[in-house]
Amino acid sequence: MARRRSRSSQANIWPGFVDGLSTLLLVLMFVLSIFVVAQFYLGEQLTKSQERLNEQDSELSRLRAELAALADDLALAKADAARLTDENSSLRLDLDVLQDTIDAKNAQIASLGTAIAASAEELEAEKALTEDQKSEIATLNAQLAALRRQLQSLQEALEAAEAKDLEQQAQIENLSSRLNAALARKVQELSEVRSRFFEEARSALQDLPGVTVRGDRLIISGDALFGSCEATLSAGAQESLDGVAIAILEIDRRIKQQIAGRENDEATQAIQNWVIRVDGHADQTPLGPSCAARFVDNKGLSTARALSVTRYLESRGVPSRRLVASGLGDDFPLVSGRDAASLAQNRRIEFKLTER
Repeated sequence: MARRRSRSSQANIWPGFVDGLSTLLLVLMFVLSIFVVAQFYLGEQLTKSQERLNEQDSELSRLRAELAALADDLALAKADAARLTDENSSLRLDLDVLQDTIDAKNAQIASLGTAIAASAEELEAEKALTEDQKSEIATLNAQLAALRRQLQSLQEALEAAEAKDLEQQAQIENLSSRLNAALARKVQELSEVRSRFFEEARSALQDLPGVTVRGDRLIISGDALFGSCEATLSAGAQESLDGVAIAILEIDRRIKQQIAGRENDEATQAIQNWVIRVDGHADQTPLGPSCAARFVDNKGLSTARALSVTRYLESRGVPSRRLVASGLGDDFPLVSGRDAASLAQNRRIEFKLTER
């Protein structure tokens, strides 16, 4: 009887075990399916992000090449403008000389006219002209006609010189306006590319809270990089800053390729002198006793944090001459106010691409 009950109990347990095992297998299959779909989706997103980055790098290279070409055109245009200015100055000097000559001729003509009038009056008074007097009057009339022709020629030369001066002045103004407009367009395009670069850097820092772009500055919340009253980067912050280091190294590599063979040219000096400025900022709250024992004031804390960021980037291969660290303390707050949210915004690290 007992044996029969034991067999019946075993038979009842087995179906439940099979159902549990089937359920477990279904759960495992479901989890594996979700994992495969997630891996596929993440791979697609990574590929698209890489393609967008490559396109932006190509556009940045093209714009830099156009900007360099435009700088060459500007140098040539400035040389032409200088030459036209010199010619203009020379023409003005010639005009002054011609005007002086015309004034002298007018005075001479007036003097001759007076002499002729006086001679005519004398002839009429005497009512008899000698041969010598007739010859003198004919000579004076011939000289007067020659002076009038010379005056007309000088006047025509003066008008031609003034017309040429006006034409050259119009050419200079037109050339200057066109160059200024072209430079403004290229600077705007370069500014847009730089903004997109900061967006890519921000995507590399997407795991950190409080990352924003304002104009030409990339801003990272200090609380995302450091602990309270700390100047040592957290482990998560170091991993995120690796993306910034890669972006800076890529800029350095592309600029070196662009100016290869032209390192000593004057036109490439501004490109070679680019740096990333790392500014540390603190809030307006005075340091507590324990923190004041380690740092003199907020400026000392912000300086130590900026140096910590630059030294980590140097450890990731960024050349030290491309980095400039500065601690600005609480002198330049982003927002006013003493509430916790405002103070948190003012504790920050800023990256700015600029020149030495």
